[in-house]
Amino acid sequence: MSGVFITFEGIDGAGKSSHVQSLADEFRAQGRSVTVTREPGGTPLAEKLRTLALNDAMDGLTEALVMFAARRDHLMQVIEPALARGDVVLCDRFTDATFAYQGGGREFDWDVLVQLERAVQAVPASPLREPDMTLLFEIDPQIAAQRLSGARVPDKFESQPAEFFARVASGYDRRARESAGRFARINGDQPREAVWRDVVAAVRAKGWLK
Repeated sequence: MSGVFITFEGIDGAGKSSHVQSLADEFRAQGRSVTVTREPGGTPLAEKLRTLALNDAMDGLTEALVMFAARRDHLMQVIEPALARGDVVLCDRFTDATFAYQGGGREFDWDVLVQLERAVQAVPASPLREPDMTLLFEIDPQIAAQRLSGARVPDKFESQPAEFFARVASGYDRRARESAGRFARINGDQPREAVWRDVVAAVRAKGWLK
């Protein structure tokens, strides 16, 4: 079987991460080998860069470069080998997050991000490695902020005001409109069971789950 690359996206507090392991279990129950990973991170080097990106102050270009440097190592060390083995790769965030957070939230130049994407995601197996499917969990930024309140010590992104997350949500929306065939929009403002049903339905529609 050929590899499948599925990413989970959405603003902080949208509830996406809680469904990654559930979908992994669903695929494994049907006999698929699954690699679960995250961005920024996924390799020892990328995890170090994650710590810098989530905590240290930096300008928009520096932040984008750190994210893409982590992504390149992640692609070459984890994602591409897993896809070559025929794994299902489930990744908590990928490039769409960079467009949403740095392009939308930070209002960094969208065209520069496109150039970085093309350079970093050119791999031996593809001129531009993209997910086969992106599950975009959508929720009102105010509701997401309420969910996050007191849940844990916030990183520098989670501690941003609601206006920042409104711009992030707009960045996600722009990205989804630009690649509509790849995205499945999930209403995150539902009971968890209803969200999960929508996730499974979206993946089944692609023929990857029985």
